[in-house]
Amino acid sequence: MENKPYHHLADGTFRNPKGSPERSSSFNWSFKIFNEEKKKIKIEIPEDHVVKKQKVLQDINNLSNGDYIAWIGHATFIIKLGNTRIITDPVFEKNMGPLIFGPKRFVDPAINLNEIPEIDLFLLTHNHYDHLSTRTINRFPFKKSKVLTPLELGKYFTRNGFKNVTEMDWYDEINFNELKITFVPAIHWSKRSLWDTNKTLWGSFIIEYKNKKIFFACDTGYGNIYKELGNKYGPIDLTLINIGAYNFYPMSPKKDYSIYHTNPEEALQIGKDLKSKKILGMHWGTVILSLEPIFDPPKRFKTNSSQYGYMPDDAIIMKIGQVEDLKSLI
Repeated sequence: MENKPYHHLADGTFRNPKGSPERSSSFNWSFKIFNEEKKKIKIEIPEDHVVKKQKVLQDINNLSNGDYIAWIGHATFIIKLGNTRIITDPVFEKNMGPLIFGPKRFVDPAINLNEIPEIDLFLLTHNHYDHLSTRTINRFPFKKSKVLTPLELGKYFTRNGFKNVTEMDWYDEINFNELKITFVPAIHWSKRSLWDTNKTLWGSFIIEYKNKKIFFACDTGYGNIYKELGNKYGPIDLTLINIGAYNFYPMSPKKDYSIYHTNPEEALQIGKDLKSKKILGMHWGTVILSLEPIFDPPKRFKTNSSQYGYMPDDAIIMKIGQVEDLKSLI
């Protein structure tokens, strides 16, 4: 083990970077309490939260010769850079779990899986049901696409007909078409069953394109690793990061805090640590995974942006289905 990186443990599992926060022993998870508290959350969806499908498809088509970012929902984006179309953590099912189980979306994907443009590069950050959907992978229409995935996750693709799959460890780099992709640490965990906790790695992707850097974050909590990443890879031009799923009180001893999911203010701090010029909030407004009001994350993200050195327009909130020319975002 002397030659193994810190995040590789002797039993074959993985852990977060040195100095990362650890889960409190007083956190007592309870499905009963969670479901009781979840019933108190009001699901009132503003009409302008979702772009109509016809417009989404039209906007993607209109920008087909340019560079763009489209939010399909949760952590699923379609990103076109030059001749490369990327999809991130695609989940196109009604529920975030096995078969008919798991939390149900209150907003459908902006477009259907069979309506997405041809994908060249598939990026997967980690092995949780709301990011890795075996049903989406099985039905994915473009299995010739290149797949980049954390260590020990390639099997989900190869067994479903994907041929070009590369597993990556933290700090691995790969060139693809006109892009350079680097896989970097995040503060999270992995689990899909009772028997596989942290047996697969997790992490974020830095995408370099025409001297610009886009940071696509894995679900993450806050920790000192982001100052290190900022010093090593910054400045970043645009960071896409989770701003929802952070409140588990009263099961957690502290409200609005999770070591595995940043609240909006921590997300802004990560942006600052990465020396990111702009920061885009994701992982909210799609499915209830925690107990904060569903539209608090974007409000807090925008309201508090100036405290972290961001102008309001630099802390970006998109509508589900919104397609933006890259030039307007970077």
